[in-house]
Amino acid sequence: MTEHAPIGIAVAQFAPDADVEANLLDIRVLAERAADRGADVVVFPEYSSAFINPLGPELVARAEPLDGVFVESLAGMAQDLGIHLVAGMVERTGDSSRFSNTIIAVSPQAELVASYRKQHLYDAFGQTESDYVVAGDLSDPETFTVGGLRMGIQTCYDIRFPEVTRRIVDAGAEVVLVPAEWVRGPLKEHHWKTLITARAIENAVYVAGADHTPPIGVGNSMIVDPAGVQVAGIGVEIDVAVAFASANRVAEVRESNPALELRRFQVVPRT
Repeated sequence: MTEHAPIGIAVAQFAPDADVEANLLDIRVLAERAADRGADVVVFPEYSSAFINPLGPELVARAEPLDGVFVESLAGMAQDLGIHLVAGMVERTGDSSRFSNTIIAVSPQAELVASYRKQHLYDAFGQTESDYVVAGDLSDPETFTVGGLRMGIQTCYDIRFPEVTRRIVDAGAEVVLVPAEWVRGPLKEHHWKTLITARAIENAVYVAGADHTPPIGVGNSMIVDPAGVQVAGIGVEIDVAVAFASANRVAEVRESNPALELRRFQVVPRT
C-alpha cells in the first residue's frame, strides 16, 4: 500500500438562512478557519446555499443550477484556499415547484468533482420534505480522492439507511461525508450521534457529519474514526473541528475486524 500523509478533514457548523450571499460569506470564514487548522477537506451542512424553515416556495425560488453562483463561488474558494469543499445546495430541476437537495464537492482546481442528490427524503417525524424536493435517482455512489483517501457523500436522513453507506463503501470509500440539517426533537441528538458512530463501525470507515447549529439543527457536528471513536466534534456553536484521517488506520481496523469480508449479503436497489 502506498504511504500517504494523513488528510485533514473538517466539519463546519453554522445555520444557513435565506440569504445566499450571506451564507457564502459565512462559508468563506469557516473554510479559512478550517484551512488554517490544517484541513484538506471541509464538510458544510445540507442546505448550505439557502435554508428556510419550513420548506416552501420561497426556498424553491432560490434553487440554482450546478453552474450557478453558489457552485462557482464555492469552487473559487476551494481554489483560493487549495482545499476541497463539500456542501449542500438547493438545485434547480425541471419541476418549477420542487428542487433537488444536492451535495456538491469542489476541488482546489475549481472543478466539480462529485454531486449527489438526496435519495431518502425526510418524510418522517411530522415533516414532508418530498412536498418540495425531488428524490435523487438510485445511481452509483459519487466518490472522489484526496491524498490517497477515497471520499463518498450522502446526506442527513440517508444515514438512517445503512445500505446507503454500505454501497458507498463497496464503491471504495474510506471516508463518508454527511452534510445534514438534523432537526431537533426528542432523542434526535442521540439518534444523530448513534447513527454516525454505527455507520463508521459497521463499515470500518471515517464518517464526518456536519449539521446546522440550533435552534433548528442539533449541532454536534463530529468526525468518527473506523473503530467508532469520536476524534473531533463541536457542541452547538458556529465553528469548525478538524481530525486527521489515514488509510493506515482504516486498514488496521479492517484487519482486526474483517466484517466487510465476512459478510454474506450484498446491497441491491429496491424496485
